[in-house]
Amino acid sequence: MVEQGDAAPLLRWAEGPAVSLPQAPELQAGGWARGGGGGARLVAEPPRRREPEESAPSEVLLQPGRLELGDVEEDQVVAVFVVTFDPRSGNMVEWCLPQDIDLEGVEFKSMASGSHKIQSDFIYFRKGPFFGLACFANMPVESELERGARMKSVGILSHSYTLLYRYMHFLENQVRHQLETPGHYSHLAAFYEDKKGVLHAGPGRGSSLPPVYWLPSIHRYMYPEMKITHPAGCMSQFIKFFGEQILILWKFALLRKRILIFSPPPVGVVCYRVYCCCCLANVSLPGIGGTIPESKPFFYVNVADIESLEVEVSYVACTTEKIFEEKQELYDVYVDNQNVKTHHDHLQPLLKINSADREKYRRLNEQRQMLLYSQEVEGDYNPCEEDLFVLFFLEQNNRIFQTLLEVSASQDKTLTAEHARGMGLDPQGDRSFLMDLLEAYGIDVMLVIDNPCCP
Repeated sequence: MVEQGDAAPLLRWAEGPAVSLPQAPELQAGGWARGGGGGARLVAEPPRRREPEESAPSEVLLQPGRLELGDVEEDQVVAVFVVTFDPRSGNMVEWCLPQDIDLEGVEFKSMASGSHKIQSDFIYFRKGPFFGLACFANMPVESELERGARMKSVGILSHSYTLLYRYMHFLENQVRHQLETPGHYSHLAAFYEDKKGVLHAGPGRGSSLPPVYWLPSIHRYMYPEMKITHPAGCMSQFIKFFGEQILILWKFALLRKRILIFSPPPVGVVCYRVYCCCCLANVSLPGIGGTIPESKPFFYVNVADIESLEVEVSYVACTTEKIFEEKQELYDVYVDNQNVKTHHDHLQPLLKINSADREKYRRLNEQRQMLLYSQEVEGDYNPCEEDLFVLFFLEQNNRIFQTLLEVSASQDKTLTAEHARGMGLDPQGDRSFLMDLLEAYGIDVMLVIDNPCCP
């Protein structure tokens, strides 16, 4: 597990197109080749080289000058705020800019339930059309009024979570500043004036900057790539934490189920798991998912989000509040630590690991080991482990949907056990998954794989 103090950025925005459709039939990089399976493949291009002065982002982020984001997306910080815990009133927004922005609920989103038990944390969350990042800190004080502890969070809202990591170190610095010298907001005010985005009431450039959704149109993924930059390896930790169960999460994510991950604080690392779950469901084939809602990364949620979650048909989120487990109408899949479960009878078969799942997990680990060996021996860090993870599942998903589309375009529209094996699925063990997949995506084929439960 990643240690609590490792508050690394969630994403790095790598300028320039990160993935492209190649002409060559094989994907090769740094001695690592991946072939087979049919469908479109993606090639990870070299990440932007970091110059020496870029090696310490905290030094850059603490400067008042403007960060250059290239021509793709401007700074879009739409709000900055300070949340405090008052022993008499509870969580409250003590300061914000702009003063007229609606921050209802942010006081709970930016200070996770149970945070009083930890010293620091960082939280990604969603607030209406915006995404937020807040850094929390807890400092002992000799004050009876504050009951021996001062707790605050400093955070920002933006149109997209892909840029929030840039301000992680600034927010960490500022929350400590707020704890040590409460009531001094000049640095935050200067930051907002420098970084603030323009909100447009009607159609226009500002309103045409949607967050990067994961499904169904992953051609959005061809925009500049989001890169995991967790130094301990976010994807690596995700694989180690869930093991073979990532294949269970993969199926639920591809079916756009409502996935809720429970964990006690700190919640920052759990926000990474939300992101990783979303990465499992990428598809780059055109025409896929037009009839199904997009899967949304909500990141951290609490009881104040219940009303909004009631109307969502697909999301991935995390929480520190155990009461959510009782509210089964809000989720399809509940993940408690490493225990993945569902209360829906028709989804129970998807909880079982089958032989095809084990084979996929074996191949994923084999490719990881080959990549790590290549990095160690040859010093070649392109592609990185995160690229391998994302591309592994992207290729798997493309392979499935390419086959389904080809069968649906054929004359007899018959999907056989041989087709299932060709897609990397278990004809019997994945029968229920295939049926749900066909129904969810509205693909017209006839499944002729016998049900093993029936004579």
